[in-house]
Amino acid sequence: MIELFASHHTYIAAMLLIVIGLYGVIASSNLVKKIIGLNVFQVGIFLFFISSGYVMGGAPPVAGHGSETLVSPLPHVLILTAIVVGVSLTAVALALIVRIYAEYGSLDETVVREVSIDD
Repeated sequence: MIELFASHHTYIAAMLLIVIGLYGVIASSNLVKKIIGLNVFQVGIFLFFISSGYVMGGAPPVAGHGSETLVSPLPHVLILTAIVVGVSLTAVALALIVRIYAEYGSLDETVVREVSIDD
């Protein structure tokens, strides 16, 4: 059992980050904490994809590497794109949270719902 954990420690870390991020999104009623939970969830997904693209003893796929085991660059390119999308999503979400706070005076989801129903 310990050999399994030792050989797949990045997958375990990724799943732990995913669970922590999902808990942060579901359990918190504060909007900023939800965004932080979403970012932790994204980091777990990034770690999972990077770990799945790892090849033991692999070489970068450049010209001149004869019959060595080559690593696919696709997971790394996808993660770079996902990081840019994640930063953009976080920026837009935080801008919306600033507007919500200016309009309703609270960052608590339940208070914002109560105030918006009363209007």
